[in-house]
Amino acid sequence: MSDQPPPRVRVTGPPRRRAQGVRSAGTREIDAETALGEVFMRSLLREQLFLALRVLAALTVTVGLLPLLFHLFPSLGDERVGQVPLAWLLLGVLTYPWLVLLGWFYIRRSEGHERDFADLVGSVDERDQGAPR
Repeated sequence: MSDQPPPRVRVTGPPRRRAQGVRSAGTREIDAETALGEVFMRSLLREQLFLALRVLAALTVTVGLLPLLFHLFPSLGDERVGQVPLAWLLLGVLTYPWLVLLGWFYIRRSEGHERDFADLVGSVDERDQGAPR
């Protein structure tokens, strides 16, 4: 039994090899900052901006106007749900699930916009390679 144990290997993380794949034509357009690449980036940024503004508007209309609602109708401050004042329930309890829901919606739609953008850039590659549309 003179079998030597295998040599120890030090593992510090995943291999750090860069992908040497062929870059797509759409990606080259964006990196080269051509007019087509600028149109691509502007469309993605515009979609992301409009999404952010819609989420911010939803947050403003729902949570942002609650203090104004309590100011305009002071009797709401006296209302109770069980032992808990309505203001505490709305501002302290129900606000957080709403924020999580808005964040979830924003992330999902943002990733959807990025997938659509990647498909758009990929369609430029297919057109450049002569693939049928």
